[in-house]
Amino acid sequence: MSNESLGTALPAEMARVRDKVLPHYAAIREGLFAVTMMRADLDRAAKALAEGDIAAMIEVYQSLKEWEA
Repeated sequence: MSNESLGTALPAEMARVRDKVLPHYAAIREGLFAVTMMRADLDRAAKALAEGDIAAMIEVYQSLKEWEA
């Protein structure tokens, strides 16, 4: 996250997972479980942002950071 605020880092991480990581898993049949989990993380992130739930934002930010292509 470096010098970014959570309010800018979380949406950036959501975009990274949605646009760069998720398509790699979606392209293979064995990736279905990972795609389902990523979508759940993205939904939790959107909810946390909408509700302004800082604790949930931190938790889901860390979870999204773990996804790699």
